[in-house]
Amino acid sequence: MIGTIINKIRKQGLFLKLFLVTLISIVAVSLLTLSITIRMSENLFLKTFSITNGKLLNQMKTNLESYNNVVATGATMTAQKGAIRSYLSGGETDSLTLAIKTYQMTESMRAVRSNLSAFDVGIMIVGANGRSYSTDPWYWSATAEELKNHPITKATVAHPQQILYQLYQKEDGQTHKKEIMLVASKALFDHSTGSIYGTMYIAIRDSNFKAFYANFTSEGNDVVLLNAKGQIVSSNRTELIGLNDQQLLQEVVDEQSTGDNGESVYVMGNERVVFSEYLPEFDVYLVNLIDKKAVTGQMVNAKAVSLTIMAIVAISLIIVFLITRKMTKSLRVLVEQMSSIPKGGFDNHVDVATSSYEVKELGNAFNFMLDSLHDYVDRLMETQKQQRNAELAALQMQINPHFLYNTLASIKFLVQQGNKEKAAGTINSLISLLQNTVSDVQSTIPVSQELESLKHYVYINHVRYGEKIRVNYFVEPESLDYHMPKLILQPFIENAFFHAFNLKDEGRILIMIAVQEDQLVCEVVDNGDGMDLDPNFLKEEQLPASKHKRQLFSGIGIRNVDDRIKLLYGESYGINITSKRNEGTKIIITLPLLKG
Repeated sequence: MIGTIINKIRKQGLFLKLFLVTLISIVAVSLLTLSITIRMSENLFLKTFSITNGKLLNQMKTNLESYNNVVATGATMTAQKGAIRSYLSGGETDSLTLAIKTYQMTESMRAVRSNLSAFDVGIMIVGANGRSYSTDPWYWSATAEELKNHPITKATVAHPQQILYQLYQKEDGQTHKKEIMLVASKALFDHSTGSIYGTMYIAIRDSNFKAFYANFTSEGNDVVLLNAKGQIVSSNRTELIGLNDQQLLQEVVDEQSTGDNGESVYVMGNERVVFSEYLPEFDVYLVNLIDKKAVTGQMVNAKAVSLTIMAIVAISLIIVFLITRKMTKSLRVLVEQMSSIPKGGFDNHVDVATSSYEVKELGNAFNFMLDSLHDYVDRLMETQKQQRNAELAALQMQINPHFLYNTLASIKFLVQQGNKEKAAGTINSLISLLQNTVSDVQSTIPVSQELESLKHYVYINHVRYGEKIRVNYFVEPESLDYHMPKLILQPFIENAFFHAFNLKDEGRILIMIAVQEDQLVCEVVDNGDGMDLDPNFLKEEQLPASKHKRQLFSGIGIRNVDDRIKLLYGESYGINITSKRNEGTKIIITLPLLKG
């Protein structure tokens, strides 16, 4: 009996070996695939999540900057109101005069409060003479006497030129409920004497301040505002407010210095992906913390996936056991043909003309899968190309709101001065710039039109900052009718204006356009400070910081322009930069000769 069984097993030796190999292979591949799939899914999810959060971080920054702009306007209005200054700096007087001063001050403060009406805030002013006023006494429990020697006031007096944002916390002794405020404070001082006659406080509840970023948070995706001392002054998680985290501060400072945003570090007891943005107006770091474990845990249910894989493996083994012996010969041929696929590529189809029905169907399915995969890869490459085009288009469409704000402010000043001709010229230049920017970003325009836009941009900068930086144009007439992509030259003029003359107060920018060796060659040359170029300058694009408080028009980077040219016309075209310290910088842009 036993001998008979042994003989049957020996006769099925090939089948058993194949079955055992298949069993081990399926189990091993399934486990490896499961592990790799989960890891790849987590990495892909985190990468996508990180890209999205990077964009959301910019939106949060915009919201916070909008609030700061309103606060700055309110502080400026307060400093300019003579009635407020008289009330806070005047000495003892009779009751009638004091009543008049109080009334005038109250009316002025109403105008200031109206400017901040979009936000639920409380405003308080405290004078050096001991007088004080609050627009909403119920909003904030702090008193003028308490604020007199408060650290918030001391820091404000120490930095009279700045608006400081500081955390105010106070616990109710009876209810033990914390009052959490973010206070914007500004010293009020007389520019003629330099003496401080009062302090202005604009307080906003933490619950209201969170509205600027709370909509962009979720479980495992937190936001904190971290000051230079490592103190958390605001967060969507209230329990973190007021805590000092030097480790997080160090990670953020290192991240800002290296530019490696989105690094995975161990902070606050967990492994987190950290995105940060420095907000100079607030003197804080806007930090986005993504808890990797919490975020990826929501994406993959490892237990369910494991059970599913095990079920599939079990079913597969049963099927293999039933049909392996019939498919041995045809399957071996099919495997031999499939082994040549990695070398042959997507077009190396399996020949199943003489195979069994099952193997033939499998081979046809495999060939169909190759064709589908080939089509998918082609579509993926095209999608990535379109995505890159969209990103470049989005960059080109950006117009810095500060540029518009300051340009309009300059126009207003010209009108107030009675210089209507210059104001009209500035308006016409701004209109032309906007029209050229918001129109079809994919089209090309003649060199003459791009040159006209540059002149409008230069004209606006001369109106705003004076004509110490002169611009000259040397353009071959025959090049004017050739076409070029929009906003190719403008970023370089922009960088020359704002980065090339930090040490020198005046200088010259030359713009030269000519046709050379079947190419359209554009040169932007300045005699500014110059710099020592790093070989990876175009990759890192580290321009010198500007000492002037000038606002960029679009902020399109040099690297993006270079990428855009290469994407449109190939690697033989692009940007070449040479610079020498104290002598200036030369930028050469090569483009193909295009007719409209």
